Amino acid sequence: MNEILQSIIIWAPGILFAITLHEWAHGRMATHFGDPTPKLMGRLTLNPIPHIDLAWTIIIPGVMLLASLLTTGSPFVFGGAKPVPIDPRYFIRQGQSFRVSLFWVSAAGPLMNLLLALLCALAFRAVTLLPSYFMVPMANMLVAAIQMNVLLAVFNLLPIPPLDGGRMAGALLPHPWDGYLAGMERFGMAIVLVLAFSGLMNHLLIPAMGLLNQFYLQVAGLA
Repeated sequence: MNEILQSIIIWAPGILFAITLHEWAHGRMATHFGDPTPKLMGRLTLNPIPHIDLAWTIIIPGVMLLASLLTTGSPFVFGGAKPVPIDPRYFIRQGQSFRVSLFWVSAAGPLMNLLLALLCALAFRAVTLLPSYFMVPMANMLVAAIQMNVLLAVFNLLPIPPLDGGRMAGALLPHPWDGYLAGMERFGMAIVLVLAFSGLMNHLLIPAMGLLNQFYLQVAGLA
């Protein structure tokens, strides 16, 4: 029980910051391109509460953490937040290129996670100067935050709508291929679940995650 509580304390801050700033970045970029929807819906905020989704932010990460500790003894957590609502029609009204706007709004979330991982890696170097009773828990939290942000970035960059990577790919593909990809959105989460339960998801995510984690650990001075 102590181990589970300790893992929650270590992983929870990283999950909340990762998903909150991921969604805030989508909303901020949409606002930049003329869409007032995120602000009108109260989602252009760094307060994590409006971004929390009962299933993806609380239940699923909790179950994954418990299951991983009981089966492997090592914590593994994945989570998400409520998607920030956007209205791409505003991109056209504001005279923006629809494709350019959609690409950068979609890319903003994963890019924010990669930036957060870099900031956590740099913060790790500063944390090592603290007394050990502060340094150890904070260092563990920062490493968990790096891993969480890398996982969110790589997962969301998969070219499967409605993931960010699917919408980025749709913004880059010529017509009619963009329409074909967009038509997959209704099956997108089913595809993700099939990949996850078949084990294929690991083959897609682990190589890129390994390279990015290695880079950030080098920045942190751990590799």
